[in-house]
Amino acid sequence: MYPFTVPMATDAIEPASSEPQLIIAALVGIAVIITLITWLKVHPFFALTLGAVGVGIGAGLAPGLAITSFTTGFGSTMGGVGVLIGLGAMFGKLLADSGGADRIVDTLIKRASTKSLPWLMGLIGALVGLPMFFEVGLVLLVPIVILVARRSGISLIKVAIPALAGLSVMHGLVPPHPGPLVAVTTLGADLGLTLGLGIIVAIPTVILAGPVFGQIAARWVNVPVPALFEASDDKPIGRSRPTFLVAVGGILLPVVLMLARSIVDSVAPNDTGSLKASLDFLGTPMVALSLALIYAMIFFGRSLGRAGVQKTMSASLPEIAGILLIVGAGGGFKQVLIDTGIGTVIANAITDTGFSVVLLAWVVAALIRVATGSATVATVTAAGILAPVAATLAGPELSLLVLAIGAGSLFLSHVNDAGFWLVKEYLGTTVGQNLKTWTLMECIISLVGLGGVLILDIFI
Repeated sequence: MYPFTVPMATDAIEPASSEPQLIIAALVGIAVIITLITWLKVHPFFALTLGAVGVGIGAGLAPGLAITSFTTGFGSTMGGVGVLIGLGAMFGKLLADSGGADRIVDTLIKRASTKSLPWLMGLIGALVGLPMFFEVGLVLLVPIVILVARRSGISLIKVAIPALAGLSVMHGLVPPHPGPLVAVTTLGADLGLTLGLGIIVAIPTVILAGPVFGQIAARWVNVPVPALFEASDDKPIGRSRPTFLVAVGGILLPVVLMLARSIVDSVAPNDTGSLKASLDFLGTPMVALSLALIYAMIFFGRSLGRAGVQKTMSASLPEIAGILLIVGAGGGFKQVLIDTGIGTVIANAITDTGFSVVLLAWVVAALIRVATGSATVATVTAAGILAPVAATLAGPELSLLVLAIGAGSLFLSHVNDAGFWLVKEYLGTTVGQNLKTWTLMECIISLVGLGGVLILDIFI
């Protein structure tokens, strides 16, 4: 319940040095990471690596032990969440290249009225964003947003904001995106429960930050529809695309399996029957995503052919190389914080103050997001900092902690965020207009998401 009461772990690691030295090492290390990324423009992977090893040495670990701690954390993270990210990337690429995502969008738009289009665009953004990385989803959504605005005559901002809100909320709050997956793995939360709670928080968040805010933002900013994708307006649609039900079924398959496993575990934790055993296996994240990928290879692959499926799956992996390295380095940083005993100090401090861990998680993630411009860096770093504290929490509280970090990681996107510039260039807005629309939308998502987590905390 709120605020969390944080009991101390009985197997807390002995601090490597005095508390002042540990605190100084952690603060300096985090400051170095942020400075390297924001000022010197060092890649986040290398910045996290240097910062993690530096924190270990500064906190009192021998240099060799600091490196060993980092590589151990890197390996364990990649062995868990890295596999899931790879599977998700291949699935998302197959969905896009086969025309399945287009089929979902086309089918929904045909059934929408002018008034319901902004709401529908929020749904489309969420559906497209569920299995895809933000940048991939954005590239896919932009042509749809522009064509819908052009054909309907509705304000571009009124159409774009809901779609972007749906995409961004899925990116920050709902697995199997890299950020939430890393936080789930790092903090030891249950993936199915986190996914279910994330969807509960995501629905009102998309509504308020999307269609509702889009109506307001359209009054502030009025930009013409960019002259993009005009030549393809009347391009014939191929007949080999997956059907609407087939495309949606692929997206929902892993979600349903993971949720079913979580529900059965909650309702009948001591059941030893074959049904529960089957769901425990099928609902395991790696198995669920593997089944979704096999589904995509069979049903989405009909429009691509065997060679096309192979080409698409191969092309999906280089796109996520940077994300994988950042995620792995974040896991290494987390392990250093644990092995030095800094986490024990943090847990003691939180216990003494009685401060809400949920609110603390949001603040930490939000500060790193504002400083670095990266939601992924904010998530993995905040999760690493709070991992030792999370070891003392119960299951539902761990899921809420993941969602609080995810919400904080979306706060205040501005000029140091690549997503800020992508949206600006695609929509043809000025920097000021983008701050009034995209940036404010991200702030609303972050704050409403935090509010949703705090409300759930009252009842869980």
